[in-house]
Order: sequence, then C-alpha cells, then structure tokens
Amino acid sequence: MIRIGIDLGGTKIEGIALSDNGEELFRHRIATPQGDYQGTLQSIADLIDLIEVGVGEKGSIGICTPGALSPASGLLRNSNSVCMNGKPVLTDLQELLQRKIRIANDANCFALSEATDGAASDAAVVFGVIIGTGTGAGVVIDKKVLVGPNAIAGEWGHNPLPWPKDDELPGPECYCGKLGCIETWLSGPGIVRDHELHNNEMLDVNRPDAETLDARARSGDEDAVETFQRYENRMARSLAHVINILDPDAIVLGGGMGNIKRLYENVPDIWGDYVFSDTVNTKLLAPLHGDSSGVRGAAWLWNK
Repeated sequence: MIRIGIDLGGTKIEGIALSDNGEELFRHRIATPQGDYQGTLQSIADLIDLIEVGVGEKGSIGICTPGALSPASGLLRNSNSVCMNGKPVLTDLQELLQRKIRIANDANCFALSEATDGAASDAAVVFGVIIGTGTGAGVVIDKKVLVGPNAIAGEWGHNPLPWPKDDELPGPECYCGKLGCIETWLSGPGIVRDHELHNNEMLDVNRPDAETLDARARSGDEDAVETFQRYENRMARSLAHVINILDPDAIVLGGGMGNIKRLYENVPDIWGDYVFSDTVNTKLLAPLHGDSSGVRGAAWLWNK
C-alpha cells in the first residue's frame, strides 16, 4: 500500500505519495484556503482523492502541520494556519475521510523523514532540528517519533540558553513569555538581532538576513565572522545540552540555517567543551531531503 503525506502550511498544502521503498510516485501542491477551517479540511480531502486517483490505489494518510494536538483536549494548538487552532482537526478529518489518519508537527515529520531514508537513515537515535524564523526539534528512536505524554518531546527551543555568559543575561524576550530561550538566540531573526546589537545596523535600510550575513562572512567581513562565531558557540552549547541528555547518534539541521555550511564543521569543534564525555561521536548532518522532509515525514508516520 502506498503512503500519502500531506504538509499543511499557512499558504500551501502539499501532498505526496511514496512507495514502500520511499520512491516518490506523485506530488501536488494547492493553495491553503485562508481563514477557512472547513474549506481547509475539504481541500485536504480533495488533494488526497487526487493523489489516489493519480496513483491508482488508496494509501495510508499522515498529516504534517506546525503546532501539535493537545493531549488534554485533542485540539490543535500553535498552528500558523490560525483558523485551525482550537479545532478537533484529527477527529474532523477522520470523519470527513471515513479513515484513520495520523498527525504530527513539522519538526517531528522532518526528523522522521531524515531518520527513515534521509541523512540519518543509519542512526538509531536522531534529533532533528528546524531553525528558521523559529526553532523546533523532533526526536526519532528506531525510526519512530517520540511524542511524549505532554506532546512536547523535542521542544528544545523553549529552554534557556545553556551556560550563559554575563552579556547574555537575562536574554531577549521570547513570544512564550520567558527570557533567553534558545529560539531567541538561534533563530534567523535571532542572529540578525545579535549582529545589529553589536554593529549598530538597526537603521540600515538594507537590513541583513542570515543568508546575507553568511555571504559577508565568507567574503571576509570581520563583523559578520564575529557574529557567526558567537552564534556557533551558542549553538554548540545548546546542542551539547541535548547530547548530554539524549546522546543521539545524529543531529540533523534543517530550516534556513541548515543551509549554512560552516556550521557543520565549526559547531562540532566547539561542543566537546560542553559535552560530559571525553569523546563525542554524535554527527551533525545536513538534511538529505531538505524542504521535502516535512511531507515525506508525514507519509512515513505509518512506517510502523
């Protein structure tokens, strides 16, 4: 039986069909109905029907979405498709489709994709990190997502920056209401904010983004190099915390920051100073499937 994955985003819904060995059989993308809960559910159902007609058989269905189902209420929370928040998405979709489905957040789907047939396919324990406008993560053990009783396994970005330095305290304010969360330091906006604070670029009409800073650093811009050195030390401390607790075989780095090549060499050179061991065998890997990992991971939710 084929495996169907649906990636529900704020502006688009993408669907994919995979064979048992991970071969892509079908892919299609449609616009997300804006502010329309029932319309979004129907669009998902129509996309699934389109996929199954295109492939010629029915499949299992997994859904990837920002946010997570509350264990207490079963309602979706923290989705960027805000009309979905506070709704019984799983129950309503199963009633609409008259079939069982599985739902996981985007970080869990990213980690599952890379652990199943991606960059970390040979690893037993995988920590998958998505760093873009925010910071999220998922944990996969023996190719199965670890969710946890509170549905927050892998919520690494909302822990405080480990081993903070004096000038890092109390830390930037996070949308969660706390100060100094890892997300405020390591997200794309976080590195830009740090660069601005150290270089008085706040009034620059050509405000840099993380990719621009990376290009500057590669061209020898000393200010950009120093920004990345601070960033790499913070990432190393933050991932060392994960290694000390989870001891994963591999950490896969996704999102926009995952495209910055210097991180894969420099961060592991630093994290040994913070890991409670005389050796660190954990690998820091770039994703194999990139932006496709979310939808592929959704399909792999029925791997076992």
